[in-house]
Amino acid sequence: MKNLWFFDNVNLFNLLCPHKFKEYKKCHTFDNYKKSDYIYFTEDTANKVFLIQNGKVKIGYYTEEGEEVVNAILTKGQLFGEKAILGEEKRNEFAQSVDNSTSICPIGVETLHDLMRDNKTFSLKIYKFLGLRFKKLERRLQLILFKDTKTRFLEFMKELCEEYGHDCEKTGDKIIEHPYTQKDIASLIGTSRSNLNVLMNELKDENIINFNRKEIRLLQKIA
Repeated sequence: MKNLWFFDNVNLFNLLCPHKFKEYKKCHTFDNYKKSDYIYFTEDTANKVFLIQNGKVKIGYYTEEGEEVVNAILTKGQLFGEKAILGEEKRNEFAQSVDNSTSICPIGVETLHDLMRDNKTFSLKIYKFLGLRFKKLERRLQLILFKDTKTRFLEFMKELCEEYGHDCEKTGDKIIEHPYTQKDIASLIGTSRSNLNVLMNELKDENIINFNRKEIRLLQKIA
């Protein structure tokens, strides 16, 4: 399945931003964040959704032990906080800027509902987006529950290729320059950082992947 670990790779900013609608353009503003700034915290009131104009945003939560768990890192054109559309009153996750120049388009839920009510095509696209997101999350949960760690990792790597990968002209390998730490990847595929480190080194010894801090390379045999 394409885009298993990521939400739609279409630029939702171009589709949904109220700045694109004449009646909202004059009163619409953008918010800017530096690296590590929070857009919202767990338990904050959920009265807006957010579109990323530029930069990257980390979505996650903290366990009772205070450990950070990352659900996703979203990039330009993607949407987050969307559960507010469906009636969520309090956030159950945090959103934090990853870049030093992240620009966010905040959309009040009432404004979005007005746009949906007045534009059937727009409304259908919103519901299609939400349905696709829930299907992907369901598929991700199925993989975590029923597939082994190696399979989950390799599936994740193939999905990263679609988002961040490019071909090496000399070898044909897939080179993935991504924003994730090993801790982030471990959280996303449902394993511990130590287990992931062991697995990645095993795959490196088997000439399936190669990696450093900046990139992961999928060797030609699986790419």
